[in-house]
Amino acid sequence: LGLPEAQRQLLHEVVAHARQGPGISALFVGESGTGKEMAAEVLANELRLELYRIDLSALVSKYVGETEKNLGRVFDAAEDSGAILFFDEGDALFGKRTEVKDSHDRYATIETNYLLQRMESYRGLTILATSMKGSLDPAFMRRLRFIVNFPFPTAEDRRKRWNGVFPDGAPRLARQESKTRDKNGSK
Repeated sequence: LGLPEAQRQLLHEVVAHARQGPGISALFVGESGTGKEMAAEVLANELRLELYRIDLSALVSKYVGETEKNLGRVFDAAEDSGAILFFDEGDALFGKRTEVKDSHDRYATIETNYLLQRMESYRGLTILATSMKGSLDPAFMRRLRFIVNFPFPTAEDRRKRWNGVFPDGAPRLARQESKTRDKNGSK
């Protein structure tokens, strides 16, 4: 994955806890392209479980009660298979709960509470991914067992990752410094 040691250690802890006990939840935080989904795939492979990637835009409904029904179907299917649930862009549904000002706010809070209940009763691993940790409700954050921050890789990190893709002995192009010449042709 090319993550710093602290993050890799946290992922090892997630695997260890998932093997020992039910109801593990984790939050993966980082910008797009930092490896959150890949890390979920690695965990699923390590645990030999299926990974269900949940598209929240397909679950959230404007009709009262439909979002809960959609979430219920996902959790029920996962219970039968023991799959890892990976909610990408989790802040879309799990954002800060606000004061109830109208019926829409009331139902949004009900949806969040329903999700929290299902996560707590789910026997498997649930992973939420977000690029905006600050937008998540603090009460929601307290219910997550692990929070793994995925830093954006530096240029050197990216170079190491690319070099790690190719087998030893494979020809590689060295980085060429561009040389500019002035009007007289000198460097």
